[in-house]
Amino acid sequence: MRKQRVLVLLHPDLMPPEKLQGTTARERQPWLSLYDVTTTLRELGHEVKVLGVQWELAPIRHEVKTWKPHVVFNLLEEFYGMVEFDQHVVAYLELLKVPYTGCNPRGLVLARGKALSKKLVGYHRVKVPGFFTVRRGRAPKVPKGCSFPLIVKSLTADASEGIAQASIVEDKEALVERLQFVHEKIGTDAIAEEFIPGREIYCTVLGNSRLQVFPPWEVSFERLPAGTAPIATAKAKHDPEYQRKIGMVQHPAEGLDEKLRDALVRTSKRIYRALEIDGYARIDYRLAPDGTFYFLEANPNPDIGSNEEAACSAEAAGISYPQLVQKILALGRSRGSHG
Repeated sequence: MRKQRVLVLLHPDLMPPEKLQGTTARERQPWLSLYDVTTTLRELGHEVKVLGVQWELAPIRHEVKTWKPHVVFNLLEEFYGMVEFDQHVVAYLELLKVPYTGCNPRGLVLARGKALSKKLVGYHRVKVPGFFTVRRGRAPKVPKGCSFPLIVKSLTADASEGIAQASIVEDKEALVERLQFVHEKIGTDAIAEEFIPGREIYCTVLGNSRLQVFPPWEVSFERLPAGTAPIATAKAKHDPEYQRKIGMVQHPAEGLDEKLRDALVRTSKRIYRALEIDGYARIDYRLAPDGTFYFLEANPNPDIGSNEEAACSAEAAGISYPQLVQKILALGRSRGSHG
C-alpha cells in the first residue's frame, strides 16, 4: 500500500490527543471517532497532519499549497459555527483541485434539508412519512393527511440536536410549544413529520459510482422507562452514562426476511443516487410493525468511529475498521479533484 500525505480537517475544539490514557468516557465522547480515524491512518502507514479549522479558509489553502497532501480526509461537520456551511468547505477543496474524502457539496446540500430530501426521495417512489415545515416566526398549519402523533425536528441540524422525548407531540398545543423550542433554542426552521411507531433501521452505503450497502443496523433500548418512545434523542446519542442507564445497544437488525433486506439495499442505493451522494452515507428508516419502511433522512459523512453503526455494519460485511478507513481514503483519491 502506497504511503500518502493525508490532511485531516476537523473542528479545532475536537483535536484528539495522541493517547486515550487519562481520559474518561464522557471526555472522549466528542472526539473519540476523530481519534479512531487519525490513529488508524497512521497505523496504515500514511503521513498524517491534523488541521483544526472553523473561522478561516486560509489555513486550508496554506497546507494544500505548501504541504501538498495527496488527499484531504474531511471530518468537519460545520464551519463558522453552522452545519449548513460544511458544503462550502468542500466546494473550496474542489476549487483548490485537491481530492477529499466523503460527500461532494451538491450531495451535502440535497441531503441536509430534511424536507427537500424527502421530496426528492418521494418523487422516486420511496415511502416517506407525511410532513410539513414551519419557518421561524410562523404559526403551524397541519395539512390534511398529516395526523398526530408528530415528531418535531430542526430542519437542518444533525446529530439529533434538539431531539428529546418532548419532540413527539400528540396535539396542536404541544406542537406549537415544540416548534417554539426549535425556532428559539436551536435557531432554525422546523419540520414536523408523522411519527412512525416501530424500529429505526440504518443502512450504510459506501461508494462513488459502484455502491456497496452494509447489513442493516439498528439501535435498541433495553431499559427504557415505561411510556418512553424508542428514539435516538440527543441525550441518548451523546451521554455515555445515560446510554448505560437505558441499555442502549446497537446491533445487526434482527428478524428481517430476505425480501425486506433486499428492498432496503435497493432503496438505499436509489436514495443515495437520487440525492447525488458519494463517498459514504447512512440512510435512516423507520420500520413499521407491518413491515413497511419509511425514509427519514440521509446522513452523508456519518460518524465513522470504530464503535459506531457505520464501522460495525462494515465489519459485519467482512470489512475491518482499517480496511474501511482505507477504502474511504481510496474513494476520495479515485474521484480526483472533481467531486
